[in-house]
Amino acid sequence: MMLNEINPRLETERLILRPMSATDINALHLIFTDSKVMASFGGELLNREQMMRWLRRNLDHQNRYGYGLFSVILKENGELIGDCGLEQMEVEGVQVAELGYDFRSDFWNQGYATEAACAVRDYAFGILKLPQLISLIRVGNLASKRVAEKVGMTLVDEFTRYEIRYWKFSLKNKNA
Repeated sequence: MMLNEINPRLETERLILRPMSATDINALHLIFTDSKVMASFGGELLNREQMMRWLRRNLDHQNRYGYGLFSVILKENGELIGDCGLEQMEVEGVQVAELGYDFRSDFWNQGYATEAACAVRDYAFGILKLPQLISLIRVGNLASKRVAEKVGMTLVDEFTRYEIRYWKFSLKNKNA
């Protein structure tokens, strides 16, 4: 993984992860209007206004915390195929960083989510020195569960949040 700490940009063998920007709206909207992707979120596709609010919220998070979601770009052609990164949140009364990822369904089952998530994990622990990462995955989303496990996370809880059942995966930073 290569990293420029001034402008966090992560590189893996096949991917570039760069800070999300407002100009990514169209490519990101393709993800959130993909019915296979949105089945993991309850099925509702995001309209343009909802997508702009989602993007604005993530850009605000990035500005506030100095990290957030990365846009995931294929090195071979420069195409944005997903997002992967960190979101600071409160879960069961505790502030934690969640490692999350969303990819277009035509790029599933090729290892991209795992490759990106491992790069973000290494960034979170090695550069940001975060003590722990979690992933909240809707119960039944076996593909996301497999990614969390490949990143090294273990299932620690199952709980309800906003009337939705989630698996809570966790990984502690051994060097923190």
